[in-house]
Amino acid sequence: MSRGEILVVDDEPDIRRLVQEILEDEDYQTVTADNAAHAREALRAHQPDVILLDIWMPDEDGISLLKEWHEQGTLNAPVIIMSGHGNIETAVEATRLGAYDFIEKPVSMGKLLLIVDRALQASQKLKTAAATTGPVGALVGNSAIMSELRKQVDQAAASEAWVMINGETGTGKSAIARYIHNHSTRSTGPFVEVSLASIPSQNILGQLFGTELSQSGVAGSLEQAQGGTLLLNEIGELDPENQSMLAQAFREKRFQRFGGNDDIEMDVRVITTNAHGIRDAVTAGRFRQDLFELLNVAALNIPSLREHVEDMPELVNAYAEWFADREGMPYRKFTTGALNNLRNYAWPDNARELRGLIKKLLIMNQGPEVTIQELREALLDNVTPAAAGDGLDTSLLLDMPLRDARDGFEKVYLEHQLRKANGNVSDAANAAGIERTHLYRKLKQLGINPKSLKPH
Repeated sequence: MSRGEILVVDDEPDIRRLVQEILEDEDYQTVTADNAAHAREALRAHQPDVILLDIWMPDEDGISLLKEWHEQGTLNAPVIIMSGHGNIETAVEATRLGAYDFIEKPVSMGKLLLIVDRALQASQKLKTAAATTGPVGALVGNSAIMSELRKQVDQAAASEAWVMINGETGTGKSAIARYIHNHSTRSTGPFVEVSLASIPSQNILGQLFGTELSQSGVAGSLEQAQGGTLLLNEIGELDPENQSMLAQAFREKRFQRFGGNDDIEMDVRVITTNAHGIRDAVTAGRFRQDLFELLNVAALNIPSLREHVEDMPELVNAYAEWFADREGMPYRKFTTGALNNLRNYAWPDNARELRGLIKKLLIMNQGPEVTIQELREALLDNVTPAAAGDGLDTSLLLDMPLRDARDGFEKVYLEHQLRKANGNVSDAANAAGIERTHLYRKLKQLGINPKSLKPH
């Protein structure tokens, strides 16, 4: 069984043959090209896992070819540069353009195999990440607002600028950050994600900088992300002391582990996300101006799903196809009426909520098509938890027959009252202004179990 497919690009027949024999002896499958034109054809015809690219070729040098592939976005495999005239400047330029590594001729068999093996692992990691995250819902759609967003995201991916991604919860900010990483020159490096809101304030700097308090020391997230991308979710949640320490490290591009004395140089691209008005926090003095300026070199504002509901057919199809392809679920078509209902819904949790809803409907598999009635029932189940804290979504109810709308409202309203009363039916009846016996009848009619609404 092949360990992977390697594209070898070199104008010297002896070198091509030697590298090919070395790789095939180790169970790699190889494809060869003797110039840039043939390399382009090979890349179009195959999907190599790793590319070995010579710098000096008669028709076009390897650096120019690497730059072309990078700018076109057609490069989905790590590139190892080979050269008999290696120098630091060439290696730096190749790395800037996305090369995974640089190897000098004459080629050492041991070094070649080691670098190829590492590059192959990086390639597989990249492909696995792309396969498991699913479609980037925040980038799907043909509306003007989505076309402009895709353009901005691709521009961010093509640069090394630090990016701040703003948007409501569930809009896909983390997925867009990973997309930027996967399509950047750092794509073969690590992608490390840190959710700042979930870490106690006193532990954040240890998480980011690492510690030397144990015998072996512990690398922090900044160190783990060296050569790649660090994603800091909910940057606006940082307290002033942590903001100050981060601002200093980011400004100087170096840091120390806690308890350590050695400076560690930063080779990390930082992407941050924020769901709230961070500019207001800067104006009010709750967030440092200098840290904001360091992080906000490029800004992306992700629209809520409500702002581009015309993209609903493309979004629904993208998620349905992904679940069918990746998780083996039955593909189901949404009727026109069902799609119209989706357009009219308020989507408080945005694309994340849509993704969960579609998965639920595919699992239920009540036929080849998702009907209006099935969708309405699923949406009512979706809005019930949110209604207690965020208000009922009337846009859904207004599109229903009167009886269904009334039942939907009563179900959400009574569950809200029961939650407020900690599941106590008498207290909920008093709050609702109805007799307890009448409330019991309503609960039975609507299928509500008061015990399930008691705090655990």
